[in-house]
Amino acid sequence: MADQIPLYPVRSAAAVAAANRKRAAYFSAAGPGPGPDRPSRYQLEDESAHLDEMPLMMSEEGFENDESDYHTLPRARITQRKRGLEWFVCGGWKFLCTSCCDWLINICQRKRELKARTVWLGCPEKCEEKHPRNSIKNQKYNIFTFIPGVLYEQFKFFLNLYFLIVSCSQFVPALKIGYLYTYWAPLGFVLAVTIMREAVDEFRRFQRDKEVNSQLYSKLTVRGSCFIRTDQLDGETDWKLKVAVSCTQRLPALGDLFSINAYVYAQKPQLDIHSFEGTFTREDSDPPVHESLSIENTLWASTVVASGTVIGVVIYTGKETRSVMNTSNPKNKVGLLDLELNQLTKALFLALVALSVVMVTLQGFAGPWYRSLFRFLLLFSYIIPISLRVNLDMGKAAYGWMIMKDEHIPGTVVRTSTIPEELGRLVYLLTDKTGTLTQNEMVFKRLHLGTVSYGTDTMDEIQNHLVNAYAQTQCQAGGSSTISTPPRKAASSAPKVRRSVSSRVHEAVKAVALCHNVTPVYEARGAAGETEVAEADQDFSDDNRTYQASSPDEVALVQWTESVGLTLVSRDLTSMQLRTPSGQILTFCILQTFPFTSESKRMGVIVRDESTAEITFYMKGADVAMASIVQYNDWLEEECGNMAREGLRTLVVAKRALTEEQYQDFESRYNQAKLSLHDRTLKVAAVVESLEREMELLCLTGVEDQLQADVRPTLEMLRNAGIKIWMLTGDKLETATCIAKSSHLVSRTQDTHVFRPVTSRGEAHLELNAFRRKHDCALVIPGDALEVCLKYYEHEFVELACQCPAVVCCRCSPTQKAHIVKLLQQHTGRRTCAIGDGGNDVSMIQAADCGIGIEGKEGRQASLAADFSITRFKHVGRLLMVHGRSSYKRSAALGQFVMHRGLIISTMQAVFSSVFYFASVPLYQGFLMVGYATVYTMFPVFSLVLDQDVKPEMAMLYPELYKDLTKGRSLSFKTFLVWVLISIYQGGILMFGALVLFESEFVHVVAISFTALVLTELLMVALTIRTWHWLMVVAQLLSLGCYVASLAFLNEYFDVAFITTVTFVWKVSAITVVSCLPLYVLKYLKRKLSPPSYSKLSS
Repeated sequence: MADQIPLYPVRSAAAVAAANRKRAAYFSAAGPGPGPDRPSRYQLEDESAHLDEMPLMMSEEGFENDESDYHTLPRARITQRKRGLEWFVCGGWKFLCTSCCDWLINICQRKRELKARTVWLGCPEKCEEKHPRNSIKNQKYNIFTFIPGVLYEQFKFFLNLYFLIVSCSQFVPALKIGYLYTYWAPLGFVLAVTIMREAVDEFRRFQRDKEVNSQLYSKLTVRGSCFIRTDQLDGETDWKLKVAVSCTQRLPALGDLFSINAYVYAQKPQLDIHSFEGTFTREDSDPPVHESLSIENTLWASTVVASGTVIGVVIYTGKETRSVMNTSNPKNKVGLLDLELNQLTKALFLALVALSVVMVTLQGFAGPWYRSLFRFLLLFSYIIPISLRVNLDMGKAAYGWMIMKDEHIPGTVVRTSTIPEELGRLVYLLTDKTGTLTQNEMVFKRLHLGTVSYGTDTMDEIQNHLVNAYAQTQCQAGGSSTISTPPRKAASSAPKVRRSVSSRVHEAVKAVALCHNVTPVYEARGAAGETEVAEADQDFSDDNRTYQASSPDEVALVQWTESVGLTLVSRDLTSMQLRTPSGQILTFCILQTFPFTSESKRMGVIVRDESTAEITFYMKGADVAMASIVQYNDWLEEECGNMAREGLRTLVVAKRALTEEQYQDFESRYNQAKLSLHDRTLKVAAVVESLEREMELLCLTGVEDQLQADVRPTLEMLRNAGIKIWMLTGDKLETATCIAKSSHLVSRTQDTHVFRPVTSRGEAHLELNAFRRKHDCALVIPGDALEVCLKYYEHEFVELACQCPAVVCCRCSPTQKAHIVKLLQQHTGRRTCAIGDGGNDVSMIQAADCGIGIEGKEGRQASLAADFSITRFKHVGRLLMVHGRSSYKRSAALGQFVMHRGLIISTMQAVFSSVFYFASVPLYQGFLMVGYATVYTMFPVFSLVLDQDVKPEMAMLYPELYKDLTKGRSLSFKTFLVWVLISIYQGGILMFGALVLFESEFVHVVAISFTALVLTELLMVALTIRTWHWLMVVAQLLSLGCYVASLAFLNEYFDVAFITTVTFVWKVSAITVVSCLPLYVLKYLKRKLSPPSYSKLSS
């Protein structure tokens, strides 16, 4: 395909430079001019350089573009860098300030280089280096950086910085206009509120850190193994089996650990939570003992010892622990609405400067024109209202209070009060799986034998089959005893099909009960003191038994076999015991175990029945892996598809009987393969596969991971609202895919592309091309393949993934989750939301524009780190559709109205100065300006936070209303320009009207114009409101009453005798009607001719 788009991989600067050198050498090799280094440069060409010339297919639009147009593709747009003064004005100054601050912080808090370490048992004085303090810190500031940090976060906004400069200018006598308090009081109030809010949030973070840091480890096991919970680390709630160092288990007493001469050598701290390399060395034995350490010998911080007791050596502490290294530092989140308003204030500032320059120009630059220019800048400074921040911050607090008081989403907590409007602008929702979409409770639903299927309502039949089968077995074992004769005759008189089904059910249930890695655990009755006492005091009854395994599916299967009568009562490394329905104990010797891997997609076990000496190889796995292993059948593929469509996780179970000679031959070849130094993994797999031939298909099992309540309708609602949903999970690929389908994240009819494992750039290139050929296809990609794609083709991968209707990333580490969030923010520019319930979701939650935590079984770590905390996933729907939508529309209206309030008075000031020979004299002074921005208009304007265009029920019923918000039409330069034109019209009418209608004294102009201005503002609030609330009426009457009452005390501004006359009343009324009536007419016509979408629903 000649017009395919060439590939531009995203790499580091060094890699790009190297590739450019190689490419230049490649193209110059054929050109003229000898050079001694030409041959060597030509030889530098490798696979990477050739891949630069290989095309990676992009979107259909991409095929129509030239190579130079590649960077203009949608969702892959790369902006050109601004240069010089343009760069400095458009944010470069902020970048420079931030860079300097970061440099100073790095100098003050220089990170230590991470190194491998040696830790001696019982000899801390031999340690080579000091460990970091073993504590977690999520605070943003300390006692010294709090005030400077908060002030920096405030004054990095143009609005606040501008008012700081304006307020400081009032200390210069030549520039002073009015009283100091008219400038410093509003600014001081804003800063005081902000500092108090940050102080409360910081104190709460300190309390949470103190609570976490008070939880210390204190125990470990003598039996050589224990179970831990890792849900706060990797999101998986199943327990993991951890094994102690074998040579320490042979010590006579626990105290001997401190008397031996031994040490642990461990790799340097790193992010990977799934691997560990180290060695344990004991030097005082002959010969010295060297034992390798792996992930199964470690217990990471933020995991919980769930069963057993542990004594360990501390290797990593504080900032060097895996959990802390995988957690990003908390950041100050700023909402998109605040950024948009910040841009509008910059536009207003340019208008302010332009207006002041025009005034000075019309003055003819007379006298010290620069002083006049600055005074005009101060006179028109109300174009940028300081009350904007106050109103918005109070509005955010009101939204947070409404969210927490909503009885439809009980238990919801707003932890970050600065970004409620972000809930109404979301385009991407990234969600965890375990505990977020699912309850993580596996339930056995279906057993299929090919000719017969058993569901939850027919499990009693399986019980009867098992009872009959084991009764028959006992009778046969009784030989010629008279007791066993009647059952044998009964069995022989039964139909042949019935006997066949019973034996098949028996074999299937026995296989499920034996082929697993589940261990039954019995808890001690009292508090575990000495180990010997705890062992003797254990309760081995059924009620006290729990099952633990590396997968909840395994536990569900074993619990099901117990429910039908075949119970796993004990298991160790070499044997397991089953109890039959009649109470008989069957003992099986475990000869070999082949654990489940994501590559093989199956697990197996070879056991010997102690009573019959029969050796059986049992295996279970995914249908794609088992289909070629089992004997030919005509039902497996069809039934697997049927179960998958029901949202069930399927496993195919098979067996093969082995003779003693076959097993001995296998064991010798297997042990020899395990000792191989080269290609050990491949050789071991080849030996195991020699057994996996023509296995007898026993059954197909179906297990359901129960979803949270109302997950399906909630996801459907979010999709209809235009939100794209990505599932990021640490779970296995098969599990993630199954939940994606059962939750309807991926629809039943939709194709799913499973990204194959890739390890090199070439493989990633080919797989991305294969994926590009798919259309309307959901993507499922494992974490290791994702890492390779992002390393070489970050830009291209994100573009392709964003075109998918749904994306599932499995086996993701916490750092990868956060990385994906940041990639979406950078490449799409859209707002992201992350939702999770475990400690492994904290980085993702903190990286997203809006983080939501669920209080669930995995603890409160995610909930405490989130911006919003909920108790159920279904609450996300109302949180976004109702509160997010309302918060954004209300703040957009509030922000523009406050700007209108400043623009209208600045227009009046401009008209006034123009009429009076461009004099830089204020129209209103002192308390009139303070009162105008506070008691006279604040209550009605702030009552806009109670406005709503549609009822909450309608917003939930029609989520399509939410989709309009992502376009930002409620607050844009277009709507802003409309408000500017309204302000110019009303300000001109009010000022010119007052000048035309006043008769004798200038004080009458002030009285008429200011009263008409206050009434106009109150009427404009009424015009803006879409749904009246009783508090709005109270606010209108309260503000009007405050103004009327204050007239008696404003003798220095108003002529009290004049304002009580009928002349004053009719003049004010006439001006007010002329300024407001046309706008009411225009609003009525627009609503009739071009009604908004919400008005059709509300009517």
